[in-house]
Amino acid sequence: MNEIKCPPRALTIAGSDSGGGAGIQTDLKTFQAFGCFGMSAITALTAQNSRGVQGVFKVPAEFVTAQIDSVLGDIGAQAVKCGMLADGDIIEAVAAALERHGTPPLVLDTVLVAKSGDPLLKDWAVESMVELLFPLAVLITPNLPEAERLTGLSVKDRAGMLGAVQKLQALGAPAVLLKGGHLSGDRLLDLLLLPDGRAVEYENERVDTPHTHGTGCTLSAAVAAGLARGLPLERAVSAARAYVLRGIRLAHPTGAGYGTLGHAPFDPDTD
Repeated sequence: MNEIKCPPRALTIAGSDSGGGAGIQTDLKTFQAFGCFGMSAITALTAQNSRGVQGVFKVPAEFVTAQIDSVLGDIGAQAVKCGMLADGDIIEAVAAALERHGTPPLVLDTVLVAKSGDPLLKDWAVESMVELLFPLAVLITPNLPEAERLTGLSVKDRAGMLGAVQKLQALGAPAVLLKGGHLSGDRLLDLLLLPDGRAVEYENERVDTPHTHGTGCTLSAAVAAGLARGLPLERAVSAARAYVLRGIRLAHPTGAGYGTLGHAPFDPDTD
């Protein structure tokens, strides 16, 4: 009898969304949809549903380290995605652990700002993220408010997006996918700046739905899953965007508030 091989492995280091719409839960659904074996290191527990967040409990940094060491020291991973890192101590612990294990390709979702616009990390923690995690990442995936906080620039249009990704690269990120969902208009623009300085624009019609909870988590997890499967970065980004767009079209209500994406199986070679 032939031994069944383990599929590509992907690790998410992020917060738990008890409502299942974002965070660890969405990352694992995305990994599974891409045919990857998903693993997790939880940085924070949230009491959360479709209407918002009712409470947050940060996991001690040393226990975040223990989770990463446990997984990477035994099972290993072909790619890692980082989402909500909660505070500066956790950022430092995650960076040290990833360096210790040789840092598989890392996709960093720079979770800095809540949907309400409130900051999620103090300034010193943001500085630690830039200093410690940007150089370890193969890609960072900020939205516009996060890019503005990281760069100090005002990003209101295509030209502003280009200036922001160039500054983020100068800060140490090898590649940047800037998500333009906060711009107004019927068209959605995302901008990818690759390590060689080439800029790739992705534009599509905006899908009219309120059920978009977890889109950022899903996108970064999908890029990580593509990398775990061996896709080159630009191809992994294209596949991830296609997966998210399909997920938005399949989105459904999951309570009285904002619903979540539909996470159906996805093959980047055929879908």
